[in-house]
Parts: sequence; structure tokens; C-alpha cells
Amino acid sequence: MSPSRALIAVVAAVIARGDRYLVCRRPRGKPHAGLWEFPGGKVRAGESHSAALERELLEELGLRVTRAAESRFEHANEEAGVMVSFHDVEVDGEPEPLEHAELGWFAVEALRALSLTPSDAHFVRAVLRR
Repeated sequence: MSPSRALIAVVAAVIARGDRYLVCRRPRGKPHAGLWEFPGGKVRAGESHSAALERELLEELGLRVTRAAESRFEHANEEAGVMVSFHDVEVDGEPEPLEHAELGWFAVEALRALSLTPSDAHFVRAVLRR
């Protein structure tokens, strides 16, 4: 990647229920198809991280955000050209895989065994320690 190329801002929602975290499997036809990820997506021009989380979670999972914390971890994936910010998020509703192949709730040990996207795998290794 060219050093002058700016990284695209991406938000990822860390949604927990007890000791389990919500992750989604990327659908066919998308980069990293078949890999698991924390839900989220690209931040639009002029959009805050909080607003991007609200929009993405409604579009992807039919969830309404009730609280989004400041970023707890960031990971630059220069190969993909993105800077992923991970946020603790609380939501209302039950998630539906509107844009993903499937979703699931996994404990940390199970997350470590999943085939995660590179940034998500880095977050799990670096931050989620149980």
C-alpha cells in the first residue's frame, strides 16, 4: 500500500450478553467471505462513529443502538486499506442476519477458534482475555 493512501475508517460493534459476544459470518461475494467478524462497517464522510454504528447495526442486523462507547481498540489493516475501531455497544432487539450468512454468540475461547477476519482476530487476541 502506498504511504500516501489514507485508511478508510471502519467501526466494529462489540456486543456482549454475559460472557458471549455477537459475531457474524461474511456472505459470499464480499472480501473475506466466510470469515467471522464483529458487526459494523464503513464510516461515511461527515458521520460520527456512533452514527455509523447505529446505521450499520440497523441495516445489517435490525438492531437499535441504545449506547455506544468510545473506541476501546483500533487496528490498522493496511493491506485492506482500513482502520477498524472497536466499540462496546448495547442494543435493543434480537439480531437477524439481514446481510450476513449467519450469526452466533461465542465465548472468548470459541472466538479464538473461529476463522475471523484479520482485524477481528487481532482484537480478540489483544483485548479479549479470559
